[in-house]
Amino acid sequence: MSEHEGTSAESIAEEVARAQAKLVAQEQGLFPQESPLAELANLGYRGPVAAGVVGITYRQLDYWARTGLVEPTVRSATGSGTARLYGFRDIVELKVVKRLLDTGVSLQQIRTAVEYLRTRGLGDLTGITLMSDGATVYACMSPDEIVDLLAHGQAVFGIALNGVWKEVEGSLSALPSERTQDEVPATSGTDELSMRRRAREGA
Repeated sequence: MSEHEGTSAESIAEEVARAQAKLVAQEQGLFPQESPLAELANLGYRGPVAAGVVGITYRQLDYWARTGLVEPTVRSATGSGTARLYGFRDIVELKVVKRLLDTGVSLQQIRTAVEYLRTRGLGDLTGITLMSDGATVYACMSPDEIVDLLAHGQAVFGIALNGVWKEVEGSLSALPSERTQDEVPATSGTDELSMRRRAREGA
């Protein structure tokens, strides 16, 4: 009898912990949401633009590229006069790296997290929430996984990639870009997304 009561008490405590963790996760926007439509996915951005959006110096961006942490996938610097071009996904990864560094996660753990993200398709990224306790980074694909980590004290903060995606998308929408297919520079800071927006407004 006493054993049964003890088990019930533990179950109730577990449910309470999970309920509290769920509220925390919802308040912080950690649960995956529907994938946003990324019109910017087919554009490339020069180093200074990428660094400005991420909130790092160009020297730091250059160091991360040279050490292989996050390299530009649209176009790498192949010689004098050749500018790197970062894709939308690259900038999302850079933003994640910056946030993890700011929270004190080790560079080794960050490299592991970035390598994992590269194994996922572009559309899959918005369904991932990275959780960490400062020492280890966990990739969560469902609200239940997030709640489990929070309820058991295995994570103290999280980064919802859906939120990072939207933030980067909004920051890049009015900045100069180049097309990834033919690498034709956008004129006077006008990119394809801006032209589409003006066309919709004029309709």
